[in-house]
Parts: sequence; C-alpha cells; structure tokens
Amino acid sequence: MSSQDPDQTRRAGRALDAANFFLADVRDGLGPYLAVYLLIEQQWDEARIGLVMSIATIAGIVAQTPAGALVDATRAKRRVMIVAAIMVTLASLSLPLFPGFLPVAISQGVAQAAAVIFPPAIAAVSLGIFGHAAFTRRIGRNETFNHAGNAVAAGLAGISAYWFGPTVVFYLLAAMAIASLVSILAIPARAIDHDLARGLHDADAESQRDTPSSFAVLFTCRPLLAFAICVLLFHLSNAAMLPLVGQKLALEDKNMGTSLMSACIVAAQLVMVPFAMLVGARADSWGHKRFFLAALLILPIRGALYTLSDNPFWLVGVQLLDGVGAGIFGAIFPVIVADLMRNTGRFNIAQGAVITAQSIGAALSTTLAGFVVVGAGYSAAFITLGAVAAIGALICLLALPETRHGALRPQGKTAPPASAIAAE
Repeated sequence: MSSQDPDQTRRAGRALDAANFFLADVRDGLGPYLAVYLLIEQQWDEARIGLVMSIATIAGIVAQTPAGALVDATRAKRRVMIVAAIMVTLASLSLPLFPGFLPVAISQGVAQAAAVIFPPAIAAVSLGIFGHAAFTRRIGRNETFNHAGNAVAAGLAGISAYWFGPTVVFYLLAAMAIASLVSILAIPARAIDHDLARGLHDADAESQRDTPSSFAVLFTCRPLLAFAICVLLFHLSNAAMLPLVGQKLALEDKNMGTSLMSACIVAAQLVMVPFAMLVGARADSWGHKRFFLAALLILPIRGALYTLSDNPFWLVGVQLLDGVGAGIFGAIFPVIVADLMRNTGRFNIAQGAVITAQSIGAALSTTLAGFVVVGAGYSAAFITLGAVAAIGALICLLALPETRHGALRPQGKTAPPASAIAAE
C-alpha cells in the first residue's frame, strides 16, 4: 500500500466503499430507465429512443480520453469527481422539465460527458492508495459495493415507481448524489499517491520510471489495441440488451414497466456482487484473460435465451446472466489496463482511450438495436447482438495475451518489468 498510515488507509478504504455504493446510481445517470420513461411517458418510438441515447453516448466518447488524461494530471481527483456528480444530477433532473428531443439529447449528453470521469478516477484513487499488489482485490471490492448500490437503488426505484410513477427515479438520483458527495469528501486526500495512481513507481519492477512514457504507448501496445477492440464488441453487444428488455416489459404491461425494469436490474446486480468478489479473489491466480473471455461468452447465450419467451418472469430470469458477464467485466477491466500500462504513467489515459472504444460500442449498440427492432423485431435484435459478442470472444482468444504480472515470464527466469507487455 502506498500509505504509511494504516489507519488512514483503512479510513480511505471505507470511504471508497461508500463512494462506490452511492456513485453506482449517479455514474449511470438515468441508464435504462431513460428508455422506459421516453417510451411510456413521452410516447417515443424505439428508433427515436435509440438515436437520442446514441447522441448522448457520443458526448461521452468525445469526453472520455480527455477525462483519463485529466485524472492522470490532476492532484484534485476528489474535487473532479464531486463536480462530475453534480453535473450528472442536474442534467438528469432537467429532463421532466424539458422533454423535447433536443433538450433531452443535450441534457443526457451533458450527463454522459460528466459521468465518464468516474471509472478512471475511482480506479486511479484505488491504485494510488493500495498499490499494484492489492489492486485486483481492491477493484473487486469496489465493484462489489458498486453492484450492491445499484441493486439497492433499483429496488427502491421499482417499489417507488409502482406507487408514484416512473418520474420517482429522478428524485432517487438526487438523493444518491448527495450521499456520494459526502463519501468522496471522506477519502483522505493525503492517502492518495498521485504518481502511483497514474501507474508510476512500481516497487515490484526491477527498473522504475519516474516520468511517464510517451503517449505513443497507446498506439504501439498491440495487446492494448486488441483489448480495446474486444471491449468495443462487448459493449456493442451488451449495451442495448437491457433497454430492449425494458421496452418489451413495458409493452407487455406499461403500468409495471419501470417496476419490472427494476426487477431486472436488481436480479443482475445481486449476481454481479459474488462474481465481482470472485474476480478480486481469484483473477491473479486463475488468469485475467480467462475471466474476460468468460464475460464475452455469456452474451451470445443471453441473447439467444431472450428470444425464447416474452414472459416477464423468463425475461427477468435471463437477465441474471447479465450479472455474470457485467460483474466479471467491471472488475477485470481496470485490472487488465493496469497490467498493460504498469510503470508507464499512462494508466488513466489508457483507461480513457479503451473506455472511448467501449462508448463507441455502446452508442452503436442502441442505434443498431433500435433499427433492427423496427425492421425485423426484438428477437432478430437479440440474435444480432449475441453474434457481435461471439466475434469479440474469438478476437480475445486469438489476439489478447494473458496480462497478469509475471504471466509472460519464462519459467525459472526473473520477471521482466510489467511495462514490457506494453512494448509488444
């Protein structure tokens, strides 16, 4: 651990637990509830919903890599997260007041652009406090609290929406945002080693780098490029699945649409918790690539199962598989990037660059799914999305090496610096 004060490190860990729990609802903004709200309350069609969600995601694409660079450069990481949480909340709360296409696109674009700061910032703070040796375990713990927060928020949203209608999710978002601000401020600023937080000063490596590598490492690291392609395909497949399920549930029973959507989210988040814990506990010994490959392979199965029935209980049950895939992905993603960028000082901008690829996939996913639904129906959309993930799994299997520290070491030889992976 980077901190010399064990009590301070423990306090920082507890504050990170709380921040991950409360930011779970804030970092995704309205998320899948946006599709249900626009479909039921505003009577938008699926193609228009997909288009506005894609426009919002494009704003996140533009902001993502600069956000990673900002996290690398700034020593005010807590302040940056606080400003982002406030922006997401205000933008989302404006939606019921200005429900036209252009105001919705602008407000959700602002929310998405602000929210992209959270993943690299949380990962950076975690690395800066706990170091590489404990990073996988810490990320697993982060994701555990994140998914628990999502489950609680979704459960509250479902119960409240049943009694008060879909707009209750806006007020829940505001409450979670206030709690997240308190949690972020509770992280001791002195506990964060900002050089370690960007991937410098790796005490486990034989040679240390006190200055960051060139930005060219983002383009010359072939495993990072392969990983970015796989991440893009994962989200091209995954991003639209839950909104499509929400739309199907809402069309079956519009009065229960938001509550059933909440049931889907709660079911998935409850499954994500043990799988995030599993990644934190076992990924360093079982292999980082294996976990990522498993996350990709879940998606074709899930897409095929959605086509078998429109029964709400079946759809909610299949949604449990989202918990397996997303639970693994959320925990293993920053770990693999940290593997590849170890000792380069470009950890957070690399996160931003790969999340940019992720955002491109998500933006195209909702648009692709919307037009396939309009042209060929929901089943065709689910099969199409599953096929995309299968392609990603093949690329992962063939092009991505095992990235965990020391995995590429020939038996009986001294481990090379982990940044040697980035030079491949």
